Amino acid sequence: MDAHITSRHFRAHETLLEYSEKGVRQLSHYYDGIIRADVTLSFEKTRKSTKVVEVRLSVYNAVLVGVAKTDDFFKSVDGAVEKVLAQLKKYKSKLREKDRSRVRTVRGKVPV
Repeated sequence: MDAHITSRHFRAHETLLEYSEKGVRQLSHYYDGIIRADVTLSFEKTRKSTKVVEVRLSVYNAVLVGVAKTDDFFKSVDGAVEKVLAQLKKYKSKLREKDRSRVRTVRGKVPV
């Protein structure tokens, strides 16, 4: 899996980059078909400076996106990774369900 981290309009600290890369790398434990992971770190300039983290996972035939906005980058990374993890689990279960249905139909057509 390729992991690319981008910080928009600021220079991210090394600990933040390592933390976000570690969070994205943990997703490969749940599904090994992740092709690429893009993490975008940015600010929203409002009264409170809101930190936004967007995680985009490219898997076979799909792109999973999770966005989290909080007042801390580390919390935002955790939130975005949790959102993408939920989508990844759902994607993986749909793949398994599709494979199982294909096996059932093949078995049904084979004469005994």
